[in-house]
Amino acid sequence: MAASSEKDDIKEVLYRYSIMVDRRRWELIPEVFTEDATIDYTSVGSGGTKGPVRPMLEWLDQSLEPWPMNLHLITNEIIEIDGDTAKSSCCFNAPMGRKQKDGSGLFLTNAGYYEDELVRTEAGWRIRERVCDMTIQIFHG
Repeated sequence: MAASSEKDDIKEVLYRYSIMVDRRRWELIPEVFTEDATIDYTSVGSGGTKGPVRPMLEWLDQSLEPWPMNLHLITNEIIEIDGDTAKSSCCFNAPMGRKQKDGSGLFLTNAGYYEDELVRTEAGWRIRERVCDMTIQIFHG
């Protein structure tokens, strides 16, 4: 398989994470992560922590509950493949929103970097380790 095709396959995994989180499609976890994957969300504050993939995504689901409007955007992907392993770095912009009791909107802009280690599995590329490095968090009234 050509390197550019493999990079496209990895990009699709990164995008699938975004769809999974934004639409709360947790059944997609096996299409994004290895079973033994870890995620580090310590940079997000608000109780962000690190650990095994499923408890971290349960924490994320609870944290996002008050924010029903989400839209992850992934850009600037840098992917280095070495045999059956790969490293990926990308930027994310993840605005979130909710309606206030008075009908106005409250929005939160989150942005930063995802640093990933991936492995090639029988089912395709999967993230084995993800570190979220949130660098921007801005509330808009």
